[in-house]
Amino acid sequence: MPGLTVEQIHQRLVEKFGDAVGPLSPPKKDPFCVFAVPRVRAICQFLKDDPALYFDFLEDLTATDHPKENLIRVVYHFYSYRHRHLFIAKVELNRTDPQVDSLEPLWKAANWMEREVFDLFGVVFRDHSDLRRILMPDDWVGNPLRKDYTEAGGYQGISNVRDNPLDLYLNMDRQVRAEQVAAQPPATATAAAPPTGAPKAEG
Repeated sequence: MPGLTVEQIHQRLVEKFGDAVGPLSPPKKDPFCVFAVPRVRAICQFLKDDPALYFDFLEDLTATDHPKENLIRVVYHFYSYRHRHLFIAKVELNRTDPQVDSLEPLWKAANWMEREVFDLFGVVFRDHSDLRRILMPDDWVGNPLRKDYTEAGGYQGISNVRDNPLDLYLNMDRQVRAEQVAAQPPATATAAAPPTGAPKAEG
């Protein structure tokens, strides 16, 4: 069976879940729709189990931060190896308390991806089996990929302030030049010194 188009997949979801599936975004490189937060698990269960859809692979799960809208958007990329079609969906979460059901019960690949979004954006995935930081230390303060995140200047006495890349390049260039000068042989005299006692030239 040939794969379905994004439009066909979206229509099938709308027929099943109605207003819980938002409209498809304007045609672009990666069209998507927004799922209602309370129905995410049920919609994704249908994406996985429906024979015509059969999304057996959660290809990616990430997030974007939108402080001006007070939203964090979780982004899902689904793929079907059987039908060779794909679909992208998002959920919009309140930035002050972002929570959504975990997809780990459906796709085990969600485990680490949800932990990463929890770690870097602060999204809580309900019913996750082991929701804890995966990149930052357990006692790290804040979520580094939120746009209003500010570095504290260090962690347990270790500086996390990065040098200006241009300064690093200039320092490296100076070091290379200094090594090149040090490797050159000492300069030799181009003319022999006049012998001792030689008559001075008359002026």
